[in-house]
Amino acid sequence: MSDGEATPRIVAPSFRLPAPADSSIPPVLLSTASVYPEGVAAAFEIAADLHYDGVELMIWTDPVSQDPRAVERLVQRHGVPVTAVHAPCLAVTQRVWGADPVHRLRRTVEVAARLGARTVVVHPPFRWQRRYAGVFADEVARAKEFRGVTLPVENMFPVTRGGISTVPYALGHDPTDIGFGAYTLDLSHTAAAGVDALALLDRMGDDLTHLHLTDGSGAPKDEHLVPGRGAQPCAEVCQRLADNGFADRGGTVALEVSTRRCRTRQDRVGLLAESLLFARLHLAQTGRPAPVAAGSR
Repeated sequence: MSDGEATPRIVAPSFRLPAPADSSIPPVLLSTASVYPEGVAAAFEIAADLHYDGVELMIWTDPVSQDPRAVERLVQRHGVPVTAVHAPCLAVTQRVWGADPVHRLRRTVEVAARLGARTVVVHPPFRWQRRYAGVFADEVARAKEFRGVTLPVENMFPVTRGGISTVPYALGHDPTDIGFGAYTLDLSHTAAAGVDALALLDRMGDDLTHLHLTDGSGAPKDEHLVPGRGAQPCAEVCQRLADNGFADRGGTVALEVSTRRCRTRQDRVGLLAESLLFARLHLAQTGRPAPVAAGSR
């Protein structure tokens, strides 16, 4: 992830941002990936300082992210709940908790249930994971049935190298092509894929349960810009969710932005404060009826 070369530096606020009083606004979470290269402990500290509603725990190479007891201590220390967990689906996490992707997914669901999270974000299987691809839909359904944990499948994007674009996912990069019971919409991924984010939102319909609020310029790479700094319709996506009952259906929003180029903690906190303000502003209900998607149920 990258926040772009031209990102201006922002001074971090010297105050805690107020939590929303309006229960119609969905919980806004801080992804622990948003503080990289700092670790999980830093994410909890920043989330508490800025008054995020919770954390999305990315299971990562950081040993703390793999240790539910250590995470529980952070929850108790900072008073910030883990509301969602991101399964170790990235190429760099293919050996976290072993090489078997089914075991990793089930382990993630167990950790989420232990931490009280009811959402586990998952990517579609890679092309080389043919056996996993064959049981993926069953595993997603199994988690909901036996653990009460929802696994919203995330939209992905083609990978471009040397001018050649390939889709590294066995089931494609658009999960609505296959059809699942729950989806995660990632706005950096729609940018990288050249996909119309609003059209994808409409295809996901009421099965959209989780939003990765971020941005992208439209370049064929996963940028994870601060929302509002790229070309994606971030504000309109938020406003549609605000007006279509997303919060009432238990939907959640996670800020997944890149701050890896930040030189100081103050710079990082500034970007994450800006992201939270954007989310809270645009997730407030407008009072307008939500547009009806063609073919919506």
